[in-house]
Amino acid sequence: MAEGNKNFFDTPDTTSEYEAQDIQDNKVMGILAYIGILVLVPIFAAKNSRYARFHANQGLVLLICGAAVIITLSILGIIPYVGIVFRIISYLAELAFAGLVVFGIVHVAKGRAKELPLIGKFRILK
Repeated sequence: MAEGNKNFFDTPDTTSEYEAQDIQDNKVMGILAYIGILVLVPIFAAKNSRYARFHANQGLVLLICGAAVIITLSILGIIPYVGIVFRIISYLAELAFAGLVVFGIVHVAKGRAKELPLIGKFRILK
């Protein structure tokens, strides 16, 4: 892997801060956190799970950032002549956000609490 890619995906891993039983019991909630509006399920159904809340926060930040970027680029995409560039960037952004969804789900399935690249530092849920 190239050095630049290694640093991009080398995000903080706080798995050791969570109980093994909590991780095992809440993997499904963690996965749901990365599937769009289904982030609401772990937010409300797993309030007492620190592991599920970690992934719910990651999923919520991803959902909000993704929606903001896609909406902004879509609006800019209606500008005559230059709009095609914004539409292309919008498609690339959608692919990038899909990649972040996969990144999050893979780490949940592995039982890891690893921040998403770029946006994982942001905290909405406590």
